[in-house]
Amino acid sequence: MIERFHPEGFPAPAVPLSHATKAGGFVFVSGQVATDEDNKIFIGDFTREVESTLDNVEAVLAAAGARPDQIVKIGAFLSNAILFAPFNEVYRRRFPEAPPARTTVVVNFGHPDVRVEIEAIAYVG
Repeated sequence: MIERFHPEGFPAPAVPLSHATKAGGFVFVSGQVATDEDNKIFIGDFTREVESTLDNVEAVLAAAGARPDQIVKIGAFLSNAILFAPFNEVYRRRFPEAPPARTTVVVNFGHPDVRVEIEAIAYVG
């Protein structure tokens, strides 16, 4: 069975996707970006941008019945290689023990204010 999830309070995606899809024992979270209290792209401190992005990943996971400690793989996309160090600082705090597998790549985003996007795969059994 395949289920699709859209967290309450999240705006509808601007592009054709589900925020999360659950298939078998896995939850696949579509790429999330940082948003402010009005659900607009967050512009400002990069550390806060990463925190907000991870908060959004966690909210999508929760809507699908998953927890952050069930994440098995993270895909992280950064707009500039210079952001690796501050990204790693936040990541280390959020996943202090046994962090999930991760791939981090530098990309050119279509939105000029986006500097980080994070997708996740969680195993819920």
